Amino acid sequence: MLTSAPRPGALLPEPASGPFPLTVVDPATGTVVGEVAGVGPDAAARAAAAAARAFPGWAARPAADRAAALRAIAAGLRESTEELAALTTAETGKRLEESRAEVGFSAGFFDWFAEAAVTAEAGADEAVAVPGRDFRVRRVPLGVVAAITPWNFPLSIPARKIAAALAAGCTAVLKPSELTPLSAVRLVEICHRHLPAGALTMVTGDPVGLTAALTGDPNVASVSFTGSTRVGRIVAGQCAERFLPAVLELGGRGPFVVGAEADLDAAVEALMVAKFRNNGASCIAANNVFVHRSRYESFVERFAERVAALRVGDPRDPATGLGPVIDAGQRDRLAALTAAAEARGARVWNGPQVPAEGFYVRPAVVECLDDDPLWSDEIFGPVAAVRPFDDEDALVEEVNGWGYGLGGYVCDVPERARALAARLRIGIVGVNNGAPNNPRVPFGGFGASGQGREGGMAGLLEFTTYQTVSEPA
Repeated sequence: MLTSAPRPGALLPEPASGPFPLTVVDPATGTVVGEVAGVGPDAAARAAAAAARAFPGWAARPAADRAAALRAIAAGLRESTEELAALTTAETGKRLEESRAEVGFSAGFFDWFAEAAVTAEAGADEAVAVPGRDFRVRRVPLGVVAAITPWNFPLSIPARKIAAALAAGCTAVLKPSELTPLSAVRLVEICHRHLPAGALTMVTGDPVGLTAALTGDPNVASVSFTGSTRVGRIVAGQCAERFLPAVLELGGRGPFVVGAEADLDAAVEALMVAKFRNNGASCIAANNVFVHRSRYESFVERFAERVAALRVGDPRDPATGLGPVIDAGQRDRLAALTAAAEARGARVWNGPQVPAEGFYVRPAVVECLDDDPLWSDEIFGPVAAVRPFDDEDALVEEVNGWGYGLGGYVCDVPERARALAARLRIGIVGVNNGAPNNPRVPFGGFGASGQGREGGMAGLLEFTTYQTVSEPA
């Protein structure tokens, strides 16, 4: 069993028991794999104060120096790939291969934002002259960023926020999920090797109390939150009390559209990635699968065959195609949704049986009516809701009417797929592919899927604002 221990410079809880002890459970076995001494709201103030003290010095550093630190962190992550991947799999149940990929993806954010820091500095100042007056317009870092992250990508989502904040010249306080703190502890330790004291601090423990404390702390100048729309509304309300700028990456319903001229085999492959990556627990996972009626039966047959062939089991086994969900509550929720749909007479194509030990869900393909919760809610697991469509205009009206728009997918001949993608109010759309995200491009949603963008140059600029200096010519 792993027990976290504070390292010099890290604002981790002391003593080891802590006022809010966290027990980390392996979803594949249900056994305890680690303990972290969690903290309460008072620790958030200490973390934010340390970050505020470090901010002036870090912001004053040339972008090239900040970039060098970020690149060193990226290298440190890659050097620790096996350790970090093992921790991530133990906490989340994601397949070890995917955990290794997440380490690399996390390092990619530090590499990209190192590059972006230098680019942003080169274009940060603008001179404007009018008769009798000169203006200097520049972008400046906001200050301390509170990064509040979920359990499903416990390395890459913190990396995306931390790297962008540091690149912009901000300092940061990380509050990772209480379900997956172990990999976050190691991430912060690697960062601390290359950052000045206080530039990155971390608190974990009481999720509600810590979040409220950070959004209300006078030292916090910006908030970046990833989580459900329900909690995002609460966080947005807390930020509004202090007019805090907030980047909110929230829930989605991930439409996956298979058009009349789609390559069905390629579409099935894309859907297997979009639906079952990360055991189905992705904010941009395919959630509502629309298939043109002329191709529906053929597509569903092929897709159901692939789902039936999935090997469900130990995420550390290279032969495994699907691991467990995060906890018993998620397991029971998903199983109940599938059973309820089947009881109502829905067609259900069940995947293989699953291990009795651990938090496994039998994958399934379910033909849904409009009012089925599997169609109307975010599934966030290995159950696929499918139905045919006839009219593209009606499909666009439905999807845009949901009020969610984080990720989506269109499979068809490229020209038609791109045209449909352009009509959807969705932040990132995969055309004939199931993995549309990359550190170099903006990531974020429309409507109830949040505000602001992460990744790309936009992700850095979220943590800056304009200052104008005016003087006589």
